[in-house]
Amino acid sequence: MESQGKIQRDFDFTERDFDRIRRLVREHAGINLTEAKKDMVYSRLARRLRALGLKRFSDYCALVENDDGGELVNFTNSITTNLTAFFRENHHFEYLANTLLPRLRREKTAERRIRAWSAGCSTGEEPYSIAMVLKESLPAHENWDVRILATDLDSNVLETASRGIYSEQRLSGVSPERRHRWFLKGRGRHEGSVRVSPALQEIIRFRQLNLLREWPFRGPFDFIFCRNVVIYFDKPTQKTLFERYADVLTEQAHLFIGHSESLFKVTDRFKLIGQTIYCKVK
Repeated sequence: MESQGKIQRDFDFTERDFDRIRRLVREHAGINLTEAKKDMVYSRLARRLRALGLKRFSDYCALVENDDGGELVNFTNSITTNLTAFFRENHHFEYLANTLLPRLRREKTAERRIRAWSAGCSTGEEPYSIAMVLKESLPAHENWDVRILATDLDSNVLETASRGIYSEQRLSGVSPERRHRWFLKGRGRHEGSVRVSPALQEIIRFRQLNLLREWPFRGPFDFIFCRNVVIYFDKPTQKTLFERYADVLTEQAHLFIGHSESLFKVTDRFKLIGQTIYCKVK
């Protein structure tokens, strides 16, 4: 609801409140909120104030700062933006199917082991898309050991991802052949929904992870998808993160990033080899 160009608000929301929230978001999620996100922050966190019966943003900030009763998780989930789709930025999956996986299949005939990481997996469409390509590219009779680690900061989206149940409308980017092969249609009260095939779910491990904290694994990974995640980070934070990625990638492994992101003047450990596709060089 708007009046004379300004949003009418149930709670006072001062610059001091916003600055305090920006500091908390950066500290706990590594995200830099610009002034343009102020209305979004108010809208999302006002729901938490109502749910908790609070009257002031300052009281809510104090609650988050003290991490009383797990509100920090709700705070993080509320702020984090999750926009995804099956086979989003499809050129990445075409490159994976037509170039990278054929190469890995040739080079890894002895060990037959592939490890991938979907960092910032949101509601699961990305890792399931990766899983489809892996399953289609590696013949079952060759007995490949394939695993995908899928992580996100937001526990709510991870719950959705783990269930693997979506509305049929979410399959707009999936071909009819893939819909038939990899999804089970809901019936009765589940009509209009689909469930991801167990064959895809069994090769994915979903875990909550803050990318800026310690990682409870060392890899090595053959490729990483980290798309539309670092747009929230400043350049020093991006540099640290990409260099940590390089540390857990195999030699000449690949990194896929978002369409609006770039490693230019951020790190020299990767070289650009395609549209937002990088190869580790050191």
